[in-house]
Amino acid sequence: MSTARKIISNTLAQIIGKLLVTIIGLATVKMTTHYLAVKGYGEYTAVYEFLAFFGIAADLGFFTIGVKEMSQDEKKIPIIIGNILSLRTISIVFTMVAAVVFAFMIPKYQDTRIPIGIAISSITVFFTMMNGTITSVLQVKMKMHIASIATIAGKIVTVLFMAYVIFYGFPDDKDMGFNMLMFAGVLGTVVMHLGTNYYVKKITPLKYRFDLAIWKEMITKSLPYGIALILSTIYFRMNSVLISMFRSQEELGIYGVASKLLEQFTIIPLYFMNSVLPVLTKAIKEGSADKASAAAAKYKTIIRYSFDFLVAMSVPMAVGIYMLAYPIIFIISTPEFLSRIDEGFYGSDFALKILVFALLFQFINILFAFILIAANRQGKLLYINGACVALNLLINFFLIPKYGFIGACITYVFSELFILIVAAFMAHRYVKFSLNFLNIFKILFCATIMATVVYYLQPITYKFLQNWNVFLLAAIGGVIYVAMLFITRVVNKDMMSLIRKREDTPGPTDITSTQHL
Repeated sequence: MSTARKIISNTLAQIIGKLLVTIIGLATVKMTTHYLAVKGYGEYTAVYEFLAFFGIAADLGFFTIGVKEMSQDEKKIPIIIGNILSLRTISIVFTMVAAVVFAFMIPKYQDTRIPIGIAISSITVFFTMMNGTITSVLQVKMKMHIASIATIAGKIVTVLFMAYVIFYGFPDDKDMGFNMLMFAGVLGTVVMHLGTNYYVKKITPLKYRFDLAIWKEMITKSLPYGIALILSTIYFRMNSVLISMFRSQEELGIYGVASKLLEQFTIIPLYFMNSVLPVLTKAIKEGSADKASAAAAKYKTIIRYSFDFLVAMSVPMAVGIYMLAYPIIFIISTPEFLSRIDEGFYGSDFALKILVFALLFQFINILFAFILIAANRQGKLLYINGACVALNLLINFFLIPKYGFIGACITYVFSELFILIVAAFMAHRYVKFSLNFLNIFKILFCATIMATVVYYLQPITYKFLQNWNVFLLAAIGGVIYVAMLFITRVVNKDMMSLIRKREDTPGPTDITSTQHL
């Protein structure tokens, strides 16, 4: 199997798994918004948004750096994963204990269900992050379909227990029901972790190691990227915290539905770039020694194709979500969360229309972040994200008290655009590459044709399916868009032959592997 095919297969396995998880996740949003109402869902959102800060602090970038290090020498996988397990376990226990302590100290959270929810869900975060640690082995081996299966199994357990809590166990006791919904996440992540752990042990032994020299090396390499991730989480999650502090839990609930939905999609470019990272790292390392070498030509092609893929994925997604925001929110929540413009009320669908632009920028800027990581320039992300956090907080402190979640949405879009511009400039400074801007115009044209068809079909299909027509429109739009990619030759014969060819068989345009992945 060619390298390109391995990357695409590994990415598709994760995307398909994520799609199924998203469908299950949307079912949980539907149930919890109906069960908890706007204020209760605001508290539910606050629990996970609060824990996200501490969770990313425990991560410290070990997953991405671990994948990079293990891919360079797979014989060291048992040593590297064993030491990362030790480092991550210590960091997770420390940060989760700190999170619970701080939660009970925050005045705003007193007399709410949030502190107890955080205490319960800290266990969920622990198992989620431990699962992510051993999943790095599957990423290196390009066997992420195993992780997807384990994740789906865990989500099914979670949603089934949630259904029990809402419809049978505690339909009238919302306080106990709230805690049980938190516990549902614990059950699901335990099942997920046990499943992943079982399969990873077939690839490599999972033993805790305490090699202090390796600890020092891993921390030195991971720390700059880890701090950058913390800063990234701050500007992403701070919106929710500030809405909770300056406005109300009801408004946080409105914002939370839209941000929770988009969060399901933001992982897709990460799946892709984690699959590309080992190949890109090797090509950049070899190409840096000789700018005119085959490896140098190869990494430029990898970057160009990766950019095309991410743009081709994000543009139709952003257009479709923007056009169908109202029926999407209708399906995943309750009428309380929908805009009533005649009453001057802006709901989650309005927030979604703004946030979708952030999704578009985020899809693309992750490429430039990973270029810096592959080139051992991950420390630059620290400065980029640090500057973004400062701007984000400054703008949010002005906009959120006055404009609420709308101000938070605008700030988030600006933050992602800022990172896109600066990261692209920084990546090009250290790794010379070029992009095919003609393909960007072709992709925009394809998305325009798709949007036009969906626009005219929406009122027609609404007569028969009401807001549920979103599923039909998404399917039709997807088919039209893919067809247009072939018609405009964004996807051409060379790409298809590259994906189909065997690794040891040169393709028709393959010249010492310099032209394609």
